[in-house]
Amino acid sequence: MMKIGIPRGLLYYNYQTFIDSFFYELGCEIIYSENTNKTILDNGVKYCVDEACLPIKVFHGHVYSLREKSDMIFIPRIMRLYKNEFICPKFCGLPEMVKNSIPNLPPVIQDTLYADSKTVLKKWAFSIGEKITNDRRKIENAFSISLKKHKDSKKGIRDKNYKINVALSGHPYNIYDNFLNMNVIKKLNRLNVGVITEEKLNEEYINRQVLNLYKKPFWTFARNTYGFTTYLAENSLVDGIIYISSFACGIDSVVIELIKDRIGNFPFLILKIDEHTGEAGFDTRIEAFVDMIERRKGIEDNISASW
Repeated sequence: MMKIGIPRGLLYYNYQTFIDSFFYELGCEIIYSENTNKTILDNGVKYCVDEACLPIKVFHGHVYSLREKSDMIFIPRIMRLYKNEFICPKFCGLPEMVKNSIPNLPPVIQDTLYADSKTVLKKWAFSIGEKITNDRRKIENAFSISLKKHKDSKKGIRDKNYKINVALSGHPYNIYDNFLNMNVIKKLNRLNVGVITEEKLNEEYINRQVLNLYKKPFWTFARNTYGFTTYLAENSLVDGIIYISSFACGIDSVVIELIKDRIGNFPFLILKIDEHTGEAGFDTRIEAFVDMIERRKGIEDNISASW
């Protein structure tokens, strides 16, 4: 039985149901990296280029942990998720970054993915499946089952019955990797703050927001985050926005300014993360932000709220 290494980083958080199911249905033994931890972070920093953002460095650490456990490692070159849009440029060269930085890797599954139509996605799945089996019927069945499970899976967070509610925004791997964000969701819940993420907002509302921009963003993450945060702010559906941003992320540097320009004095906290981020300072900023929202709701109106 072929052992396929699956790094638990980057867009695995979005597509884990499809990925896991597809390789399982093909008859593979799936070897997962551990959830992000200090060892994975340290190895990622060691084997990745210095200029990369924290999630890319961490991904290198996940791959490093799988190199001696797997027959093949899954590192797809993800180019596009929606028509006429692209995702982070580092995804385009991710397989080469990893292979040139980490020694003694097994073969890498790096087929290029343009997931803007079912036909193209199916072609991509077959190109991967044929590396594992010659049975096209088996690949077809694995693809159909995996796609259905992905569509039926519940995505995102929408807390209820909290005194304060915030939109938690940013790239999905920053939101759902609890080690990188230092369990920000649990920290907020302990402060009686509920969280909503962009998966819980109808995409129609997200797309409507970007129509007011001079030019539609051609980065998918930028479009999603801008539309999600500005819609909730303008319709008073949350009490504040928390944006988790990776240090040196070019896309974030643009979209944050666009959001700030659109929402004015609406409460907006930016939490920058890198391998040097300290948890004490992180906690202090969150607590101060929540205190400010409580004062704003209970006592003060129309105060400056950019942090």
